[in-house]
Formats: sequence, C-alpha cells, structure tokens
Amino acid sequence: MANVTTTRTGGEHGSARSYNLGFALSAILTIIPFMLVMHPVLSRPATLLTVVVFAVAQLIVQLVYFLHMSRSSEGGWNLISFAFTLLILLIIVALSVWIIWSMHYNMMVN
Repeated sequence: MANVTTTRTGGEHGSARSYNLGFALSAILTIIPFMLVMHPVLSRPATLLTVVVFAVAQLIVQLVYFLHMSRSSEGGWNLISFAFTLLILLIIVALSVWIIWSMHYNMMVN
C-alpha cells in the first residue's frame, strides 16, 4: 500500500486510494455471487462453491484493506490475536456440533 502512515502504537492507516480500492473490491466480491444466485447459470454445487470462495476472498479484502492486518512486525500481534480468536471459535463451534450430534444419536429410540 502506497503512502501509508503509522500511529505512535505502530498501527497503520491506509490512504484514501487504498480505502477506495478495498471498497471497490468488496463491492465486486459481493455483486458477483449475488448475481450468480439471482440468475443461476451454474449448477447448485458450483454456485455454492463459488459463493464460498468469494466469501473467503471478501474476508481477506476486509482484513487487509480495512482492518490493516499484515505480517509486518507492527501488525503481527493483531494477526496473531485474530488467528487465536479464529482457533477458539473453531473449537467452540466444532465441540458444539459434536455435542449436539452425540445427544441426537444417543437419544434416538430404536
């Protein structure tokens, strides 16, 4: 990102150009899946896969352009804390699904 300024704490602030680019990419990554769902031209599994891929790309664009997450030394701690948060959420969701499935399986009357 060109013309990036930092704060006293090392946080980066993007330029107006980078914010506009992030906004344009976000809009494109939203409009294309929306149009694919509203006017289906692909099979359902292909459409679902396309929407998921665009959602992941949208997440990356949001993290880079608006939350300024990077692998730089200043942004490294933000990236590590974000990864740790994702890990905790993954564990909570996975264990919740496992508990619900186990309760459903064990409560079924044969």
